[in-house]
Amino acid sequence: MTQLELAIPEIEKLPPAEQNQFAAWILGELHSERRWSKLFAKSSDLLSNLADEALAEHKAKKTKKLDLDDL
Repeated sequence: MTQLELAIPEIEKLPPAEQNQFAAWILGELHSERRWSKLFAKSSDLLSNLADEALAEHKAKKTKKLDLDDL
């Protein structure tokens, strides 16, 4: 039995208004997760290029050590 199959009977015990709030929250989370997945998939080349650039700057000694007290 999945966690979802265990959760549904418990959700059904809630008053209708709370069921609707819960469903809206879950649907929003699912939508958000799909959106982030698509954005990250599209940005992988950009992120890779930025990482390469950062490594090159570090190797060229153009970076400095982060001092947490300066933040």
